[in-house]
Amino acid sequence: MKNRTAIVMAAGKGTRMESDLPKVLVPVCGRPMVEYVYDALREAGINRQIVVIGHRADLVREQFAGRDDVVFVEQTEQLGTGHAVMMCREQLVDFEGPVLIVAGDSPLIQADSISALFAEFDSQHPACILGTGYRDDPTGFGRIVRDHAGRFSGIVEQKDANAAQQAIQEVNLSCYVFNCQNLREALDCLDNTNAQGEYYITDCPGILLAAGRDVVALDVLKPCESLSINTREDVTTVEAEMSRIGSCRS
Repeated sequence: MKNRTAIVMAAGKGTRMESDLPKVLVPVCGRPMVEYVYDALREAGINRQIVVIGHRADLVREQFAGRDDVVFVEQTEQLGTGHAVMMCREQLVDFEGPVLIVAGDSPLIQADSISALFAEFDSQHPACILGTGYRDDPTGFGRIVRDHAGRFSGIVEQKDANAAQQAIQEVNLSCYVFNCQNLREALDCLDNTNAQGEYYITDCPGILLAAGRDVVALDVLKPCESLSINTREDVTTVEAEMSRIGSCRS
């Protein structure tokens, strides 16, 4: 078994979910949504999951009690996705393998997609691979910009995209594999000089690219994997898709 680690973002409150539960514990098809993420990571051969917790952290700890492949990192302040990964530094200090970063509110993530990302990482040994996908309607997603040779050149967020970029249907789906050393380098350069005053993991691929590192955008994620959950309506949409593909299991 290869030495593989994942960071699972699970600190959010889920304010729009109309629930006092941490968002990742809101049920989808009768199970906390983060359980589907956990299962997919295990099936893909991840042997350590660093779960970043925050809102009602005790409940998330309880959910994963007794699982020796899970460790917890607490994000006491919600200062962005990059900040959440920064909180994992101590857990990564002696680690030299690939690190997968995924959202805990994406229960349709597929083990074979994760395996494909790791296979590409093992083949090319880049600083970072972004798992991307295509959407008929990419509204709200960061667009994947490529150069004339088809190489990754950046992520442009919806609010910053010009008309041509808004027409791009290949999108960032918040699923990354980093070389751990390169991840630490990028985190050292990450800043919060933006309107929200937060640190964003989406800035890390660009930081590495600017430093001359190899960054790959791999179109490997299926359309269903773009369905994350932010509202009750999203739960209904995801449950319908799970029923369609047969992944609802209680």
